[in-house]
Amino acid sequence: VQLVESGGGLVQVGGSLRLSCAASGFTGDDYVIGWFRQVPGKAREGISCLSRRDGDTYYEDSVKGRFTIYSDNAKNTEYLQMNSLRPEDTAVYYCAAPRQHPKFLHARWRGASVYDYWGQGTQVTVSS
Repeated sequence: VQLVESGGGLVQVGGSLRLSCAASGFTGDDYVIGWFRQVPGKAREGISCLSRRDGDTYYEDSVKGRFTIYSDNAKNTEYLQMNSLRPEDTAVYYCAAPRQHPKFLHARWRGASVYDYWGQGTQVTVSS
């Protein structure tokens, strides 16, 4: 399994970016993609998750209403559309996937230990 992120960059406060996570190596659509972010000195934080099997999506409270996770099935790519960006959104963003679809995903999706595969990360910087 390979995950490749793209789409990071520098944006002003209130601006938008769309991150992409191109996934390869999965069999079928029974997988989960999570988005995490990390700033220096802090733990990786789960901010959104999508189950391609169920279509369920999850968001961390600080990004609800501003970020949207969705799939392009034809391209095996997940996207994180980020609007109304704030300086505190500045971080390295990672997409990740577990080896198997976890049970009780709604309760566990934010835990980094749930995920087995990680992309290389993409920097998002929001300037004020």
